[in-house]
Amino acid sequence: MSLSVGFISLGCSKNLVDTQVMAGFLKEGKITLAHSPEEADVILVNTCAFIQDARDEAAEVILQACEQKKRGLCRAVIVTGCMVQRYRDKLAEVFPNVDAFLGVDNLEAITDIVKRLETGTLQKRMVATSRKPHKLYNPAFPTLIFSGGPFGYLKIAEGCDHRCAFCAIPGIRGAYRSRRREDLIKEATSMLDAGVKELNLIAQDVMRYGTDLSADHKPQLVALLREIDGLDGDFWFRLLYGYPSAVTDELLELLATSRHACRYLDVPIQHISPKILRAMGRADAIEGTLTLTERLRKAVPGITLRTTCLVGFPGETDRDFEELLEFICAAKFDHLGVFPYSPEDGTRAFDLPDLPPLEVADERAQRLLAAQRRIVRERAKNELVGIKGTALLIRKQQNGWIARLPRQAPDVDGVTYVTGVPEKAIPGTFCKVRITRYRGYDLYAERVSR
Repeated sequence: MSLSVGFISLGCSKNLVDTQVMAGFLKEGKITLAHSPEEADVILVNTCAFIQDARDEAAEVILQACEQKKRGLCRAVIVTGCMVQRYRDKLAEVFPNVDAFLGVDNLEAITDIVKRLETGTLQKRMVATSRKPHKLYNPAFPTLIFSGGPFGYLKIAEGCDHRCAFCAIPGIRGAYRSRRREDLIKEATSMLDAGVKELNLIAQDVMRYGTDLSADHKPQLVALLREIDGLDGDFWFRLLYGYPSAVTDELLELLATSRHACRYLDVPIQHISPKILRAMGRADAIEGTLTLTERLRKAVPGITLRTTCLVGFPGETDRDFEELLEFICAAKFDHLGVFPYSPEDGTRAFDLPDLPPLEVADERAQRLLAAQRRIVRERAKNELVGIKGTALLIRKQQNGWIARLPRQAPDVDGVTYVTGVPEKAIPGTFCKVRITRYRGYDLYAERVSR
C-alpha cells in the first residue's frame, strides 16, 4: 500500500489552489490522499511567506508536523510553497527534520518525492526550487476542491508585474503570466458540472488578465468573463483582488448587466495620501482612488466594495494617517482589511527611513478597524435589515444554515445565518431570504418564499 498524504494549506486562496494542484498530481500518480493530516503517513505543509506573521505561523505548523514525525505518528514531512521559494537556501538548515522542500514552480515533483519516500530512495532533505518561477498549472482534477463548500477558486493568472515597494510577491511568484482562456473555461465548466455554485476568480491582479497573451498587451478579463457568464447553470462568479486604477468602464458595464456576476469588487487601495502612494510605488493609483467608490457605485448600483489598507509605512505621518481615516469614513467601504506595515527583505521599502514605531502602526490599524465597525453597523442597520436577497447555503448546523450572500466573499467578509430552510436542502442550494438582524460582521436571515 502506498503512503498517504495529508495537507495543511496556509495563507491565501491562491496557495489553496496550489495545494489542490499537488493533490491532483498525487492522485494521478495513484498515491492515496488522507482525510486529514492526523491520519496521513506524509504531512504536506504548503506555506505562506508574505509577512512576518505568516512566516511565524508556517514555522509553528512545520515544527508541529515534525513533532508528529518524531512521535511516530507520521513517516515524513514535506514543506512547499512561498516560504520555500523565498528562503530556499536556508530552510533545510532551520528545519533539519523536514524530508523535502518544494518551491512554487515545482509542484509536479510532489509525486516523485512521495514515491521516493516510499522506496527509501529520497535524498536527505531534498530541495526542489526554480530561481525564476515561470510555470502555469492546469489542475489534473479540476473537481478536487479543498474549499470546504459548494464554491471554488479559479486561479486565472500567476505572478505579478507590479513593483509595490512593500511587496515581496514578484520575487516569490515571478512575472505576471495568464492562463489560456480555453483552459480556464474548461476548468470552470468541470467545476460547475460537479456542483460548484460559486466561482471565485483570483490572481495577484485579476484586472491584468491577458495582457501577456495579446500583441497589444490589452487586458482580456472582460472577454473571459463574458464566456464564463455564457455557461449554463445556476451559479455566481466573483472577482477577488484587482488594482484600483485598472477598473475599466467595460468591466463595470459587464458587472452591471451580467447574469451570473456578483456585484462585488475587491480593490485594495493601500492608502490615500499621494505622498505615501508614491513612496509605495503606486503613484498611478492616486487619481483613480480619490473618486473610486463614487465611480463604481454610480456604474454598478448596489455593488459591494472591499478594500485593504496598509498603515505604518515608512514616512507615514499623523497627518497622512488622518487623511486615510477621513477617506475611509467618507467612502464607507462594505468590507475593509487593515495591515500594519511589515518590513520585508528584498523589497524597495525595506531600508526606507522614518519607519513609525510598531505600536504606532498597531494603534492606527485599530483606529481604522474601529471606524470600519461603525460603518458596518450603520449600513447593516439602515440598508440591510429588512431587505430580501438570495443566499447560497454552505453548511448545515444545529439551528439552521451557514450561508453567504453575493456581498460576502469566502473567509473574509463574514457569513449569513439562515433559519427556516427546508429539510431537503443541501449545500449549494440557492434560497430567498430576508435579513432580520446583524451582529458584528455577520448577518442573520430567515428563508422566505418566492
